Amino acid sequence: MSSEQRTEGNERASGITVGQLLLTEYQTIKDEQKTRIGFRDNLLYVTLAAVTAVIAAASQAKQPQMLLALPPVCVVLGWTYLVNDEKISAIGAYVRTELRPRLAAAAGSPDTAEAVFQWETVHRSDARRRSRKLIQCAVDQGAFCAVPLAALVVYWVQGDGDALLIGLSVIEALAVAGLAAQILVCAGMLGRGDR
Repeated sequence: MSSEQRTEGNERASGITVGQLLLTEYQTIKDEQKTRIGFRDNLLYVTLAAVTAVIAAASQAKQPQMLLALPPVCVVLGWTYLVNDEKISAIGAYVRTELRPRLAAAAGSPDTAEAVFQWETVHRSDARRRSRKLIQCAVDQGAFCAVPLAALVVYWVQGDGDALLIGLSVIEALAVAGLAAQILVCAGMLGRGDR
């Protein structure tokens, strides 16, 4: 008896097929993707709320150094957003390149490969996809990078000139610039292909 026949016999004996396992895996990772999408999208709202709170507090107290709280908050939230966005894309790529062919093979028909999980490929061929990605990149840059950089500029113009705080603000500016570069890389605009 060949190993393939033994595997097939074991599948029948346990009542679970490779196809069922693959479909379960698909459902599980799509649930993770859905959760990550919700979490990622809510990070923009959290960022807007944090920015509003810090600006209101700094304005009310007339203390421009309070604006130095914005860059770390925006960098942490922006990095978390970016990590989740990357995982969302990785799940989609895994479904397209790994799971889809394996499920088609388990179905036993080479013609099945094109029919399995078509949405995973079709939605990526939309003519306006590139423009939406550019707009999303601009939104991400604005929320997570432009706002904290503007806060730093306001501090540099209106701050008290404390050397320690100026040094801290320069480090924060570098962190924001690093996040801005990573956003561009992940959007496929610097050194990496389109996701």
